[in-house]
Amino acid sequence: MTAVVDPVQMREVPPFRRDRLVHAWIGVKALSDAGDALWTIALVWTAVQTASPAVAGLIVAAGTVPRAVVLLFGGVIADRADARLVMLLFNTIRVGVLVAVTLWVLATPPTVAVLLFAAIAFGVCDAFYEPSAGTISRRLVRASDLPTYGAAAQTASRLGTMGGAAVGGVIVAHAGLAGSAAANALTFTFVVAFLAIWLRPRFLLARAEKESALRGIAGGFRHLAATPTTRTLVLALSGLNLAVGPAVGIGLALRAHDQGWGAPAVGLFEALLGLGAAIGAVSVAKWRPRREAVAGFWALVVQGAAIVALGFGPIWTVAASAFVVGATAGYASVLLSATFSATVDTAYLGRMGSITRLGDDCLMPLAMAGFGALASATSVWVPFVLFGVTMMGLMVVPLRTATFREMSLRSGR
Repeated sequence: MTAVVDPVQMREVPPFRRDRLVHAWIGVKALSDAGDALWTIALVWTAVQTASPAVAGLIVAAGTVPRAVVLLFGGVIADRADARLVMLLFNTIRVGVLVAVTLWVLATPPTVAVLLFAAIAFGVCDAFYEPSAGTISRRLVRASDLPTYGAAAQTASRLGTMGGAAVGGVIVAHAGLAGSAAANALTFTFVVAFLAIWLRPRFLLARAEKESALRGIAGGFRHLAATPTTRTLVLALSGLNLAVGPAVGIGLALRAHDQGWGAPAVGLFEALLGLGAAIGAVSVAKWRPRREAVAGFWALVVQGAAIVALGFGPIWTVAASAFVVGATAGYASVLLSATFSATVDTAYLGRMGSITRLGDDCLMPLAMAGFGALASATSVWVPFVLFGVTMMGLMVVPLRTATFREMSLRSGR
């Protein structure tokens, strides 16, 4: 089998537990996630206050379409350019957008136009930023440290998002959209300063050859077709949310409504999902498996069973299943993301990451609609069984693949 080899090392890399630069970056990223959550709460709340429910929904979803259209181009840039500079550029643009929104709203009450402008601008920035940001871990830490990095980063990100959402409601209530935009601009300004002054990659990745953007996108799909290991990982990570997303996004609300448990039950389930995900992610750093890929795929088998269990039983079994879904999601996400970063050809890492994200943007609305339609046409438990069993069945392919059964990032194999 092919060995996992680190890219060319340019600077000294300390052990992860003493890597102050990486620890600082994880903290800065969590601060950025908190600002994003704060901004999302403000945008949603202002949209609901400003427009009809239908228009508010359009505003909230406005960033999705341009992000999906531009995302593959962002992947091409990530495989050619310096990721740090791309991140620096688009975070600076985000600051500019937020400052513009702040000044606009201070001069005149929020309008549908300004909300659409902000949502679309952020969607486009995300499309260019995220593929490059997805490669930064490979530039900072050794392949053997990727699971530990992922566990720490994902846990910090979840905590940042939870804190930002909690603070966001208070800020938008007292300072409105202008105050929320200004607060998020400050968080992005701090990220820009960190990227410009302190963050310096330690590893040099292979770069894609220069060609037209469309040829670069086509080359990414050719690489996907020709590389079975990468293809399996991309499909697994693309489908990671397509089974669980509808089950928790709409399925839990349907169960609570069908059983008469009320909205507080949905809140309880969501809280247990988040708690489980945080525990699942941080457990990787404490009890890391020897074979990361196979452990991640087995976790998704367990998650499929837990999704099925969400469709049956009293409230306490659904709550327990929600916790298991969250824990397996956090655990598998860390391990499979680390395996993805360590094994994908670094000349294609940005493009493979953009294809993975594209799955959520394009297929999630269909999965959500399909789950709801199936529940309406049959019984509420039916889509839980179908989605959960499908996930379990799909995991047979990677678990029967020798490459994943033998792979260990600790040994570089």
